[in-house]
Amino acid sequence: MAQQLVVGAGLIGRPLAERLAARGDSVTIATRSTSPAQGATALMLDASDASAFSRAAEGAATIFLCTNPPYTDWETDWPPIFSAAITAAASSGASLVLMGNLYPYGTPTGMLTEHSPEKTTEKKGRIRKAGWQEVLAAHRRGDIKAVEVRASDYFGPGSGGTAHLGSSFFSAVLESKTAHVVGKPNVAHSWSYLPDIVTTLVAAADYQGDWGRIWHVPSGTHSRQEIVDQLNEIYGTKGKVSGYPQWLLRSLGMVSPMMREVWASSYQFVVPFVIDSTETRRELGVKATDWTEALTTTADSYRAQSD
Repeated sequence: MAQQLVVGAGLIGRPLAERLAARGDSVTIATRSTSPAQGATALMLDASDASAFSRAAEGAATIFLCTNPPYTDWETDWPPIFSAAITAAASSGASLVLMGNLYPYGTPTGMLTEHSPEKTTEKKGRIRKAGWQEVLAAHRRGDIKAVEVRASDYFGPGSGGTAHLGSSFFSAVLESKTAHVVGKPNVAHSWSYLPDIVTTLVAAADYQGDWGRIWHVPSGTHSRQEIVDQLNEIYGTKGKVSGYPQWLLRSLGMVSPMMREVWASSYQFVVPFVIDSTETRRELGVKATDWTEALTTTADSYRAQSD
């Protein structure tokens, strides 16, 4: 029975801990607030504290780093977390699996693969890029064994109102109202289903091949307009979608730090933002959940909440 440490109990960390526990692993889920997960032991942990992180990782086969500070805190919070995770992996001998995103790539000029250049100029992208490069350098020195799993914008039951394809979007469409979104509604975008993210993390941790690389979560690619049309057809609704003008997002960012960060990463929604996961499907054997199944499961979860 493998011992696993999951750091973070959000929409990815909690179901990941529960998936690992369900297959028989001994799982500790570590957060600042000792948030629980079914079948796992809850632990209070400040992930930026290298000594505490190292103690928590003792005996672990794998450290899954799934925490995610608020956008506005990335500059201060992420660097010490990355550093502490490396220290914990090195001292414990645990493999390190990072839950990442696509921000390091910057504005794409075509489909994004695991080997696309990391050319971001945006602050959050630079932070995530620097963190992965620090982890990768430690891996290449032989200090640790590490890998990063990158997902596009997530969706799924419980994804909340702040997600680009979250409760606010689904609720508006299912009530035949207009969903207001960042960027251009007709632009193709890849969407990662939460259960598929968890599946990819587990498969990446179990992989017996070469580490020190990136895996992309198999994802569905659809514009928000296409998704609205699909939902309307399935549920008989008359929902619509409208994009916020870029000038409005920029103006709001002048008075709201959070909106400033939303505007800064809105480039992902004004051009096609599509990822390729051929290597994940071939090497890890992970494939995306059927799109209609994922979409209706998510929509039905919000419909149930409104009943």
